[in-house]
Amino acid sequence: MRTFFPSDSCKESQLNAINPQSWLQVERGKLSKFSSSHNTSSSIESFIKVPEPPIFPFFKPIDYVEVLAQIHEELESCSPQETSNLYLLQFQIFRGLGENKLMRRSLRSAWQKACTVHERLVFGAWLKYEKQGEELIADLLATCNKCAQDFGPIDVVSQLPIEVNGSSQETVVMNGDKSLKNVNFKIGDEKIICDRQKIASLSAPFHAMLNGYFTESLCEDIDLSQDNISPLGMRTIGEFSMTGSLNEAPPDLLLEISVFANKFCCEKLKDACDRKLASLVCTKDDAVELMEYAIEENSPVLAASCLQVLLHELADCLNDERVVEIFSHADKQQRSIIVGQASFSLYCLLSEVAMNLDPQSDKTVCFLEQLIDSAETDRQRLLAFHQLGCVRLLRKEYDEAESLFEAAVSLGHVYSISGLARLGYIKGHKLWSYEKLSSVISSVNPLGWMYQERSLYCEGDKRWEDLEKATELDPTLTYPYMYRAASIMMKQNVQAALAEINRVLGFKLALECLELRFCLYLAIEDYKAAICDVQVILTLSPDYRMFEGRVAASQLRTLVREHVDNWTTADCWMQLYDRWSSVDDIGSLSVIYQMLEFGGAKGVLYFRQSLLLLRLNCPDAAMRSLELARQHASSEHERLVYEGWILYDTGHCEEGLRKAEESIKIKRSFEAFFLQAYALADSSLDLSCSSTVISLLENALKCPSDNLRKGQALNNLGSVFVDCRKLDSAADCYINALKIRHTRAHQGLARVHFLRNDKAAAYEEMTKLIEKAKNNASAYEKRSEYCDRDSTKADLEMVTRLDPLRVYPYRYRAAVLMDSFNEKEAIAEVSRAIAFKADLHLLHLRAAFHEHVGDVMGALRDCRAALSVDPNHQEMLELHSRVNSHEP
Repeated sequence: MRTFFPSDSCKESQLNAINPQSWLQVERGKLSKFSSSHNTSSSIESFIKVPEPPIFPFFKPIDYVEVLAQIHEELESCSPQETSNLYLLQFQIFRGLGENKLMRRSLRSAWQKACTVHERLVFGAWLKYEKQGEELIADLLATCNKCAQDFGPIDVVSQLPIEVNGSSQETVVMNGDKSLKNVNFKIGDEKIICDRQKIASLSAPFHAMLNGYFTESLCEDIDLSQDNISPLGMRTIGEFSMTGSLNEAPPDLLLEISVFANKFCCEKLKDACDRKLASLVCTKDDAVELMEYAIEENSPVLAASCLQVLLHELADCLNDERVVEIFSHADKQQRSIIVGQASFSLYCLLSEVAMNLDPQSDKTVCFLEQLIDSAETDRQRLLAFHQLGCVRLLRKEYDEAESLFEAAVSLGHVYSISGLARLGYIKGHKLWSYEKLSSVISSVNPLGWMYQERSLYCEGDKRWEDLEKATELDPTLTYPYMYRAASIMMKQNVQAALAEINRVLGFKLALECLELRFCLYLAIEDYKAAICDVQVILTLSPDYRMFEGRVAASQLRTLVREHVDNWTTADCWMQLYDRWSSVDDIGSLSVIYQMLEFGGAKGVLYFRQSLLLLRLNCPDAAMRSLELARQHASSEHERLVYEGWILYDTGHCEEGLRKAEESIKIKRSFEAFFLQAYALADSSLDLSCSSTVISLLENALKCPSDNLRKGQALNNLGSVFVDCRKLDSAADCYINALKIRHTRAHQGLARVHFLRNDKAAAYEEMTKLIEKAKNNASAYEKRSEYCDRDSTKADLEMVTRLDPLRVYPYRYRAAVLMDSFNEKEAIAEVSRAIAFKADLHLLHLRAAFHEHVGDVMGALRDCRAALSVDPNHQEMLELHSRVNSHEP
């Protein structure tokens, strides 16, 4: 979910504490200073204020591994009708963990396993919503004569079965005049002649009327003037009774006939009308008008067709009050008509979109109330209660929020206690909130968020200790770093404050952390560093607003820029070269942002920007930059290269290679050959293709390019030579790359030394990389392979301090402990990382440990959770099969 859910108390405190007016009211070039007499802790405090951590509207179980394992087990034995809902629950778990790729895969599985048209419509629309902005990929695939997997329109009419109760009425004349072959229906002054027995066969009421003991069975003329059917409508019904077809009846006539058919229980006629109407639904207005009719006349086929149109452009439709009215006020029976048995899935989606649009809106509340009504299991209910509790809290509806959080807690959602604690604090019961969290911490295996939450209700050393514990248990939580940095800054220890916030920015490029560091730099008047951070913020989120959304980041950049020297294009290239060489990816991003203002080769710059963003684990922003590179390409051959990268990065390797080939046919270029080589090397495990990759990279190096890219090509070429055991050639590549300051080549050269059995030289080479690189966690990790056990341990401890998300150090330490027969400690080491990172390799290792110590159930649990992360991992499948055979 894209929405940021701050607590109510934090919003109020920050709005009062942060005062950007000193920024907004200054004259150009006369920014107010924080130095001299104004540089007091109180003035800094008024400027730097950290908002309390948000309460997220997510499902966050105490032991997500256990829940994932339960879901996996249920998926193995459940009925097909239950499968999609289980994948939806799996999606909610991964969302709480922030695992975006796994979230999408779970949604895709829910769509693929959908048993009903309604489920396919809902999950298809959800996937389309999640992939907003990726329409370009489908267009590019079309140019390669390949269709993208489409979650778009399906033929609802053909997908829904014809459900008509009973069979056609037997034309047995019980009391009627057997000589009457036809019947004349009078409507006003007109008579419509119909085949008596054909009309009788349409429904039981007509059969009884025409062949039973009613007066009409003896009459040739029957008056239907009061039955709301027109002469044309009755003629069409007569034709249908003969042919079973409605031909080309217009929509208004179909509606008239359908109402008539419903009144006289003509199920086949009504179904035919509904299906004909369903095929005519094209626009939102059609869907709104006909959905109301479908609900009133109990027409599921028509309702499904309308639902598909409304879900197609969901965000836009939810800005239409007519659409909101339909979804927000439907009762149980109406929901069944609209979406069959997929009501919970539909309102999960609607709630998600509504929260992203405006979490405090009435429609968000209405959809979440519907979600609660649609929930059928306790896990569904606790999610719905918690989400609505979060929204009620934002709306300051405290009593309602409290009831909802309590309901979620009673169903086992311990995370909802954080909502109760915030409410207690708002109502003045700070001690109660503290004790509530203390009780949770003492009763379960504690998680980082629990200590983070409890820290809000204590002061001084106690608060500091809780935040340190929160970071120890979950280093991905940003609030503890931000609070500590701000607190240290209040004591005017600038370098320590910056060091603290840099800890988290070293492995997690969080906008709120960049914003805080921007403020720290402003406080010490380091405008060069400040503008660097605000330019990175704008790269990641061009419309970002700071100070609780009250000031545009772009406006602050304009103000700060008055206090830094202007760079020429040549200065920018020199700065980019320096920062790229020192592995300063954040600094490089900032320089590129500035260079884009100068115009020139924007396509090239946006492409470089995308490479950096991928390196910084910002895939969405990287794709946006890559699309901008395509838009600003200066030539067709350049555009084809960027299209190739877009296709390659979205999993379409073959099509990406084709784009590169098309580009080379127009003009041989470095980037086209590099793309070919990169895609081919990455997609093929066959060493026989190495010669082709080498040739492609050599061709790339013969083409014009700057040293930044040539250094990368030399580095990649060296890696291919190493894989082919051509160590001298590899060493030459790495040395040449280092000559043009491609610092990462130290790592490749170290590998060459190691393969030549010169471990000391490899260690020394990696030490050079560590000394030069600003971001060097990976360098420490690699160096650990080239030293003795004690030094390895020290290097890997450093890796964990610099980037706690890297899993190899935990695995190594756990393996060493297991080798030393310290099984409990080994399992604890792996569990430490699993608590905040759903990683396949960690779960695999812990499962193996559990199997080794005879804990079959623990091993089985980890196997199932790991297969939730990657259902096709061969080694995991084998371990699961082996462990499963030992289950009691």
